[in-house]
This record gives sequence, structure tokens and C-alpha cells, in this order.
Amino acid sequence: MKKYISYSVGRRKTSVARLYLKPGYGKIIINKKTFLKKYSLYNLKDKILKPLELTNNNGKFDIYINIYGGGVTSQTEAIILALSRSLSKLHKSYRKILKINKFLTRDSRMVERKKYGRKKSRKKFQFSKR
Repeated sequence: MKKYISYSVGRRKTSVARLYLKPGYGKIIINKKTFLKKYSLYNLKDKILKPLELTNNNGKFDIYINIYGGGVTSQTEAIILALSRSLSKLHKSYRKILKINKFLTRDSRMVERKKYGRKKSRKKFQFSKR
């Protein structure tokens, strides 16, 4: 088993990201693939690396992420939360920086369920007067 210094979980909508932090050279692996393939298409690379830049840890850790569920944006936000939680475990000073930038806040909004007698959760079927 590899020696990880921090492990954390981040969630957003139906996405769940499990993140392992290890001292290294800045290698990021998501679902056993390199970081650039999926997330560079949507310009989310900078967004994911923002917690590392704020805490001056760019290139100091190898990051291994297992993520499933949801779309690309919700997966990105789940990764950001997990990474921020891992960094805040390392040093207490990082927590304050990440908290100010709202990276440690869990976004609890979920999709509202569909109700019976309706087309969607709130939308009704079309009404015909005649």
C-alpha cells in the first residue's frame, strides 16, 4: 500500500470524489488516467488547481482521484472540495485561506424528485380548456 499523507471525500449533486494526497512532483491522476484528457476540454483545469495555487503547493503533491457519478462540472466541484479538505488537514493556516475563497463549503443542492400527476418535479401537464 502506498503511503498517503491525506485522504478526503468531496461530493456535489451525484458526484463523489475520493482523493489521496501524497508528496511528489505534481502528478494528477483521475480514474487511473492522466489529468489533462477529460478536464482540459472544458477549461476546468485551472479551476481544479486553484486550491493548490492559493496555498502555494503547486507541484508539491501527487494527487490520485477516484470519481464517479454526475457530469463534468459537478465532478470538478467535488474534486475541488476533496482537495481543499485534504489541504486543510495538512496545515491550519490553509484552512483560513480556503474558507475565505469558499472552497470548503459543501454545495448541498440536489435535483428535486419527480412527483406523480406532474410532468416533472414542478411542471404540470398542459391544461386544455376545451
